[in-house]
Amino acid sequence: MSPAGQLQRFSFDAIGTAWHIDTATELSAEARAAVVLVIEQYDAVYSRFRPDSVISSLAGGGSVTLPPSGEALGDLYRKLYRLTDGAMSPLVGRSLEQLGYDAGYSFMPHGGPVPAAVWDGTFEWSGTTIRSEHPVTLDVGAAGKGQLVDLVSAALRDAGYPEHTVDAGGDMLHRGPTPLRVALEHPYAADSAIGVVDLQDRALCASASNRRRWADGLHHVLDATTGRCVDTVVASWVLADDAMVADALATALFLVPPDVLLAEFDFDYVRISSEGRAQYSSFLTGALF
Repeated sequence: MSPAGQLQRFSFDAIGTAWHIDTATELSAEARAAVVLVIEQYDAVYSRFRPDSVISSLAGGGSVTLPPSGEALGDLYRKLYRLTDGAMSPLVGRSLEQLGYDAGYSFMPHGGPVPAAVWDGTFEWSGTTIRSEHPVTLDVGAAGKGQLVDLVSAALRDAGYPEHTVDAGGDMLHRGPTPLRVALEHPYAADSAIGVVDLQDRALCASASNRRRWADGLHHVLDATTGRCVDTVVASWVLADDAMVADALATALFLVPPDVLLAEFDFDYVRISSEGRAQYSSFLTGALF
């Protein structure tokens, strides 16, 4: 048993990022194993960086069956594809590879930008089944890491740890009655913050063009309709009830104004333009400096 008020931390690296899980009492060996298994199983399904993953088999076209998580993920992507007029799409994998963000992490462009395939009659994501008449490279990273945070949280709850904080490289989910104050990293200076927010029983996810940046200012946030990097927004943060939605909306804010998304989602946000201007929710719990 830990001293009163002292959290116990379980830290490890997985899916290319650092994970930190804070709980009131130390996680049992069984709980740790359950968390690791959830992550390994998710990666084996959804990673485009693994040739043996389930979705990688779509590189030759055909169909795949996903676990139950696939239905919610597909529904969310379909909604955001509609709200962004195709700018946010799980079919953006080929466009990312073209710019050098490929399975080998070459970060060497293979030519000019190419638009993603269109989500039409040749590509179908229905429930837990994906079918494509043509070869496609899926990338679900804009929402997938958030969904994985949610799944890890569920595993912790099932293991008897209902109050916890899961932090996967800055994508966070907090469950518990005590607010957690979180700094918002400055997009141009990692050692400083532009503000703070209070996180209580919600998720906080971020997207920034300074992360995963390489040659000639290329980065991982693309407009799927053009295959080009978005240069009008540099950072965004979203607070929502679950991490999958928060993660996805943080990317969507690079592509459409907040009001477009607020018409169908309940969330709070901060959005920083490339000119340094900040937009934020009127009811944001926190402060910008």
